[in-house]
Amino acid sequence: MHNAQSRILVVDDDPTVAEVVTGYLERAGYEVEHVGDGPAALRAAGARRPDLVVLDLMLPGMDGLEVCRTLRGAGPVPVIMLTARGDEEDRVLGLEIGADDYVTKPFSPRELVLRVDSVLRRSRAAAARPGPPVARAGLVLDPAARRAVKQGTELALTLREFDLLAYLMSHPGEAVTRERLMREVWGWEFGDLSTVTVHVRRLRGKVEDDPAKPRLIQTVWGVGYRFEEPEGPVRAGEQV
Repeated sequence: MHNAQSRILVVDDDPTVAEVVTGYLERAGYEVEHVGDGPAALRAAGARRPDLVVLDLMLPGMDGLEVCRTLRGAGPVPVIMLTARGDEEDRVLGLEIGADDYVTKPFSPRELVLRVDSVLRRSRAAAARPGPPVARAGLVLDPAARRAVKQGTELALTLREFDLLAYLMSHPGEAVTRERLMREVWGWEFGDLSTVTVHVRRLRGKVEDDPAKPRLIQTVWGVGYRFEEPEGPVRAGEQV
């Protein structure tokens, strides 16, 4: 029962899916609470903050995107979204709002448990072994406090956005592939690389003076991304 200290909130209005997901997570050693709609999810999270939320995108009344946005507004919590296979636009929206991962239906419950394990492991590792503060190009990151500041103003970054920025800033001037970012930041050996693309786009919107012409997080075409410390005149960057 190595996961007993971690509490998972499962939000899904399909009782069959919820029963299967809850059963697998409980057998993996997690403490699980299930609710069937958005308002109940917000009440449950307000009463006792979960360590992670498994959140169905299609909920009656308040949809998963709104639930995710509201949860994020109350403080950082890892979120894994459950989406229908064809809803790529909704998955992208979920990632942009701050979901850490998504699993498409129909899915393997074992895969979902592995994703939960991975997201929680990365969150714990970041909290347990924070690196020293890093300052580059007007940005200051303090991993111990999980704070990012740009020219004196604190940035509202999700957990994954913070980890992504910290990794890029710790490898300045180095072209880093999406596959490497997926492995080092997400802890996945495989996955949808569009997850990285969406997070980079979202991150640029928060750290760049002009996200359409990024100077700090530059695209290296055919490879991935590179964190630059601009000098002299503005260099035209590329959007994802």
